[in-house]
Amino acid sequence: MDMVDYIMSLLKLPPKIKVLEASGSLADGRVKIISKSDYEVRAIVESSLGDRTYKVIIRFGQGRVLQVYSDDNGTRFRGYIGYPILSVLMLIGLLPRNSYVEESMKGIPWRILNEKFKSYERVLEEVIKIASSQKSMNAGLILEDYMKQVIDEVSKYRVYYINI
Repeated sequence: MDMVDYIMSLLKLPPKIKVLEASGSLADGRVKIISKSDYEVRAIVESSLGDRTYKVIIRFGQGRVLQVYSDDNGTRFRGYIGYPILSVLMLIGLLPRNSYVEESMKGIPWRILNEKFKSYERVLEEVIKIASSQKSMNAGLILEDYMKQVIDEVSKYRVYYINI
């Protein structure tokens, strides 16, 4: 199909905490590539509680243009690059990964925290507390630096949502 067969809209940058959520999905082994070619990657990403599975499609355009699909709420309804897309981009090497961050994010029950605190900033505070108690007192600085690095890198792309 041609690009004209799709309704496309430019996605916004994600809230920075979605970088950590994507890292946690990788650490937990919840990201699976279904098919990969020079043109397209298809994957599934399981939610942190294991009760939802998100379908992700990434199509490579000219230069730094990506056409993406994901059925997570952030991407579909809020118009930003959701964590399932970020995790696949990390897995295929388009976005940086950090083993320390991934290990720190292992087993975090993201949806429970999001529902409990109802604020990404408050969830981030909680996640930094968890990482600091498990890893080191420098965890907050390491997490902040990594989130900035990934957001800076993803901002170099034009990411379009394709409604398929």
